[in-house]
Amino acid sequence: MINQVHKVKDSDTVRSVIQKFIDYSISGLPVVNDKNEIVGYISDGDIMRYIGRHEDRIVDSFYYAFTIMGDEVEFEERERRLLDLNVMGIAKKKIMKVQWNESIENIAALLGKRQIKKLPVERNGVLAGIISRGDVIRYSFKSLL
Repeated sequence: MINQVHKVKDSDTVRSVIQKFIDYSISGLPVVNDKNEIVGYISDGDIMRYIGRHEDRIVDSFYYAFTIMGDEVEFEERERRLLDLNVMGIAKKKIMKVQWNESIENIAALLGKRQIKKLPVERNGVLAGIISRGDVIRYSFKSLL
């Protein structure tokens, strides 16, 4: 488990999330309130879903060039709007998390079954860390190699 967790507050914008993704080469962050309680989780997948939204259109060849140009403008506009959006606007609010004393077997089962890359770790109701698939593998097999 990583104890020094990068996180964002529920009052932050997506701009700060993306900046942390870039600065720390990470792809997801727990979202906490002022009491450091876990209230959400935001990942690069949440951002992709937001900027990738589009309406299905029926387009004939005459309007093809216009529509492509229009899609580019819409995409850039979605990117701009996203930066100033509150993180809770796209963060997952129902999240999987584990308690600090959960067994490594249960954590491995949860990560594998749910196909989750990492889980926030909670202790006494607040964020205590984050555990990833890699953490489980390193911990489990370190003494065997």
